[in-house]
Amino acid sequence: MPSIKPSRRVVAAGLAAAVLLGLAFLAVRPEQALSVPDGARAGSLTTEPCDFDTEAGAVPADCGTLVVPENRRDPASDLIALPVVRIRTTSATPGAPVFRLVGGPGTTNLDFPQASRLRDVGDVVLVGYRGADGSRRLDCPEVASAMRSADGLTAEKTLPATTKAFEQCAKRLTDDGIDLTGYSIAQRVDDVEAARTALGYGRINLFSTSAATRTAMVYAWRHPESLNRSVLVGVNPPGHLFWDPATTDSQFGQYTELCRADESCSARTSDLAASIRQGAASIPDGWGPLSIKDTNVRILSQYAMHNNGKGSAPNSAPTVLDAYLSGDAGALWAMSVLADIALPDGMVWGEVASFTMIDSPVLQRYYDAGGDPGSILGNASTDFLWAGSGRAGVWPDSPDNAEYRTTRPTDVETLVVSGEVDFSTPSQFATDELLPSLKRGKQVVLPGLGHSGDFWEHRPEASEEMLTKFYRSGEVDSSGFDNRPIAFADVPFTMSAIARLLVGGAVGGAVLGLLVLGLLFRASRRRDGFRPRASAWIRFATALPLGLGGWLLGVLLTWTVDPGDFLFSATAIVPGVGLLVGLGAVLAVDRPEWTPRWRRAALVVVGAALAGAFLGVLALPSPGAPATAVLGAAAAANLALVLGVRANRGIGRDPIAVPQAG
Repeated sequence: MPSIKPSRRVVAAGLAAAVLLGLAFLAVRPEQALSVPDGARAGSLTTEPCDFDTEAGAVPADCGTLVVPENRRDPASDLIALPVVRIRTTSATPGAPVFRLVGGPGTTNLDFPQASRLRDVGDVVLVGYRGADGSRRLDCPEVASAMRSADGLTAEKTLPATTKAFEQCAKRLTDDGIDLTGYSIAQRVDDVEAARTALGYGRINLFSTSAATRTAMVYAWRHPESLNRSVLVGVNPPGHLFWDPATTDSQFGQYTELCRADESCSARTSDLAASIRQGAASIPDGWGPLSIKDTNVRILSQYAMHNNGKGSAPNSAPTVLDAYLSGDAGALWAMSVLADIALPDGMVWGEVASFTMIDSPVLQRYYDAGGDPGSILGNASTDFLWAGSGRAGVWPDSPDNAEYRTTRPTDVETLVVSGEVDFSTPSQFATDELLPSLKRGKQVVLPGLGHSGDFWEHRPEASEEMLTKFYRSGEVDSSGFDNRPIAFADVPFTMSAIARLLVGGAVGGAVLGLLVLGLLFRASRRRDGFRPRASAWIRFATALPLGLGGWLLGVLLTWTVDPGDFLFSATAIVPGVGLLVGLGAVLAVDRPEWTPRWRRAALVVVGAALAGAFLGVLALPSPGAPATAVLGAAAAANLALVLGVRANRGIGRDPIAVPQAG
């Protein structure tokens, strides 16, 4: 009996429907989060073999789930689950394991490519952070949305909205049953202690960077008997979870002296700090028709000044200094745009809020005293982290914080590593405020280096040797770190170049999309139109340039007309993608008949493309949303054509055909 082959239209409809169903599933699927295993008790840990990616390649590890109370002060507390990764040692005679704590705050503790440098010491263990990595995440999309305003991330009009967003987020999370007072540094410390116990270790080593050095300090104060040795890179002592303007200005003064000693830098300015001050004070409102947001530029400047190595570029000190010295408004515009793209979504804001509340009294005193006294970069970065003085008053403060707001003595053997020109955690903080409390503490100041990114990038073999020797014997050997001069002129990709790349790419992509649409319109006016097979291939081939062109039109409108919108928002993506893809699908129909019925059907197809683009945006968060929007628009437009040809023969003779070779 002969087989019955489905028609091309049925196959095409099935494929389009499958794509749309897939996007719908992605849009409504639950978040992939850990869950507490049935019957689990606090302190239980289950593991299984896995691989962990490092800079040396994938290495053997054990991945597991640790169960802990959400709030150890509450006997009736819910349980939460945290991920744990144990990277196995390569040593035949391993020492105490190294538990790593990354800074942030608001970031994952599970990404550690440099773990391979520590495997000769012992096992390397990563314990996921509560609120960021575990079964309950403190996500605050309200905050990111409030920050993205036409005025800037921390403009005067933005801060009250951001404070309100933090208040709304705290209420929403609390209404969902989350105890925000359980997400303190002390509770994080006890999570690591629970993992130590569950894994069967005696004394352990700690390796911490930046804000997480505070976690290491609290660990040494709470559980000194559990620690062998501790390394703190980029120390943040109590009271410094914000940027002090006087300290930042002194750091610019340090860079000024280094600039005077550098031939290329001194040729551009005789006083670097004065040039930066003048540039920051005269940030223009725009670059031609493109809006520049003052506070965005200042915040990105602060973050970029943390590291000066080439590996951090373009988010590096030389790149930012070049932008100011160039006098190019386009460079500042690029910084403004990059800040909007990277910063609001770069943190788990609820975890940031809970972690930093330990310093809220100091922060409040700072603002009560008037805040910024007129520094080079102003209050923008501290306002970004704290929503001005507003967040401290609307986010719950944990009772755990009270006893850890000042430095306490400890006899845990500790190595403090500081960068000479660290903008985030200056070396003098550690020297003056922490070192006196360390009974067995030593400090190394690495010449020419900035924050923790520079520590890992510069002389990888030196960091490995220094850490290995200290953990094994307590010996401090920093001889492998030479004096690295600041490479002021070594800017592989300037902000000016980034600005022209962004504008050129957006304009070029938009023009290409409109050009393709114009060519389709011209071809559709021919008497013979497109043949069915050619029509299908044309719709397939033109969907991407049309869709991306439509999105880039939206991007240009955002940059020029509506700077409060976001490049990856539905309002920036859907109209252009849906319209161009829908019109392209209609114009590529074989031998269209320009009748009123055809025009009504065309509207249906364009409407379907707009709906498909919206579904695509819901399916995948930025920056992948434009791609899924194009996919959704193309699938919906073609499905509408298939259904239209069955119900209404006025669209064309055979609008759908499955592309086939030959």
